[in-house]
Amino acid sequence: MAGKRAGKRVRKLSFATQAIHAGQDPDPTTGAVMQPIYQVSTYRQPGLGEGWKYDYARTINPTRAALERNLAALEGGAAAHCFASGMSAISAVMHLLRSGDHVVVSRNVYGGTYRLFEGLLRQFGLDFTWVDSTDLDAIARAVTARTKMLYVETPTNPVLGITDLAGAARIARKHRLRLVVDNTFMSPFFQRPIELGADIVVHSTTKYLNGHSDSVGGCAVTTRADDVERIGWIQNSVGAILAPVDSFLVLRGIKTLPIRMQRHDASARMIADWLAERRQVRAVFYPGMKSHPQHALAKRQMSGFGGMISFELGSLGAAKRFLGRLTLCALAESLGGVETLISHPATMTHGSVPKKDRQLIGVTDGLVRISVGLEDPDDLIADLDQALASIQAR
Repeated sequence: MAGKRAGKRVRKLSFATQAIHAGQDPDPTTGAVMQPIYQVSTYRQPGLGEGWKYDYARTINPTRAALERNLAALEGGAAAHCFASGMSAISAVMHLLRSGDHVVVSRNVYGGTYRLFEGLLRQFGLDFTWVDSTDLDAIARAVTARTKMLYVETPTNPVLGITDLAGAARIARKHRLRLVVDNTFMSPFFQRPIELGADIVVHSTTKYLNGHSDSVGGCAVTTRADDVERIGWIQNSVGAILAPVDSFLVLRGIKTLPIRMQRHDASARMIADWLAERRQVRAVFYPGMKSHPQHALAKRQMSGFGGMISFELGSLGAAKRFLGRLTLCALAESLGGVETLISHPATMTHGSVPKKDRQLIGVTDGLVRISVGLEDPDDLIADLDQALASIQAR
């Protein structure tokens, strides 16, 4: 919002202020400070051919539109479009491609992304090369004459590898590729991919943006005018839109995003350090630890390290005993909620990935992933401690 208005310089608003206000004005009818839920399927138009903005709710809904303006502002994009799930947002982005196009992809991504790309989109003629995107040379070597997109998830799910986004953007510009970044794990509070050169940012809004485990959704934030137009056309044509109630819930969640992310981050740092000292734990994966191979890069391109930790217990049996003893940490899919969620990636989030590919990316049978919530970290540590007691030390 930098610039001049009526001769006065307008101060750029902070992220926390934009999270509460961007894209939202008090309701013109009542003055309500929170965006109302417009639970409506269609709109009465004033007259034939009068160019009324609202025609049909698949195309436009005031509640969803407010969320889309808010997300575009927070990510620094030209526009955002919201979808019924994170996977439908990713699917819409992939519809920018044509049969025969080639995509270079981070080899360690959410299992649902792998399933979509390999199990569905490949049969429509798209080609994918999976690379260790923490290695910029590996990205560059994978680019061919048919490559049209570089798709990066960072930090990766679930082993939390970090891709140099500025470096990836240089490769993308050199070869005229779209750089797409899944920013779900960090949120725009901790990581700003567009500022580092990304063309499109995708999120599962289900996770940190909503933050309360009561909504499923996704979004795509675009920077190029042609992508803005095309993604909007795809959203309207396919119809996998975010419902008004879910749009309201995500808007509500975003208002507390800054303070939630700070607490997730502070607690995760404490728990990661504690896990690293436990004799039953063979390895801890958390970019905030100095032992993480991309720790220095994480410090440069992120303003925090987030609330996601993965750790290795050595075997499926050990993981099963540990997960079965937990009482406060909930064994569940998903992440980014106020409550602490814990999962077993090999059989849950990455169950659709073939075992040989899981092993290649470090998703072992003994790997456990924890999404640190907002509970007192001492209570979480006590729960983890009593569960680890069920495992014989190595």
